[in-house]
Amino acid sequence: MAEIVTLADAIAATVSDGDTVAMEGFTHLIPHAAGHEIIRQGRRGLTLVRMTPDIVYDQLIGAGCARKLVFSWAGNPGVGSLHRFRDAVENGWPGPLELEEHSHAGMANRYQAGASGLPFAILRGYRGTSLAAQTTGVADIACPFTGEILTAVSALRPDVAVIHAQQADRQGNVQYWGITGVQKEAVLASARSVVTVEEIVDTLTPRPGAVVLPSWAVGFVAVAAGGAHPSYALGYSARDNRFYQAWDEISRDRARFLAWVDEHVYGPQPVTAASATATGSTSGPVAPC
Repeated sequence: MAEIVTLADAIAATVSDGDTVAMEGFTHLIPHAAGHEIIRQGRRGLTLVRMTPDIVYDQLIGAGCARKLVFSWAGNPGVGSLHRFRDAVENGWPGPLELEEHSHAGMANRYQAGASGLPFAILRGYRGTSLAAQTTGVADIACPFTGEILTAVSALRPDVAVIHAQQADRQGNVQYWGITGVQKEAVLASARSVVTVEEIVDTLTPRPGAVVLPSWAVGFVAVAAGGAHPSYALGYSARDNRFYQAWDEISRDRARFLAWVDEHVYGPQPVTAASATATGSTSGPVAPC
């Protein structure tokens, strides 16, 4: 059954140096607060898995937490490149970064296979590409019934999955809604899991299209109100578009990036409207980063 603990205790109990960590959330419900706690706890040598690495992984890479990235697209959505990611790939700063690239469909199918307890998944999406020759975990396979050549992708089974959700009840059952992505599959595929939530409620109210993760499928639940910022949590917060724009400049320069991390990740004070404006984040109220 899920344990309800502090975020610091949840990360300390689940994420160790060298682990494979999947932090999922597609545009919505991205677990930034948990990513910052991983940085604060000084984890190193992580294999980071994510369909769409964006700002939170740029921060983890720049802070020296990552040795490898398994992904299907990387960038600052609607803005441009991830400069800490590029610096690691192109210049080995703060350390070299190994890459394993897949398609969106490939990554989703890999999570599904892991969640289903299967060794691999099969799809047509890689046919006609050179990915099988360039990427581990991708291979041609013949259909035993028709002889058609398809693509097999190995199952993803991370050590830890970390997601953000809107609510959990006091028994540790989790509910999230909106753009749900592959969070459910990531949790079910992983050996351990952490779910940060906007709030703990007495009873989960059913919502159309919501996903409920039962307490027995979740390791730890931690309250992190605003923990998706600068992404959003439907019904709780809006996407901070100005932060995504500001991140392009903050992350371009190593010294400026490190100063930002010192202030907003290691520093004792959360981001406020005034401090965020000073760093180019936003002009309105924001949740802690």
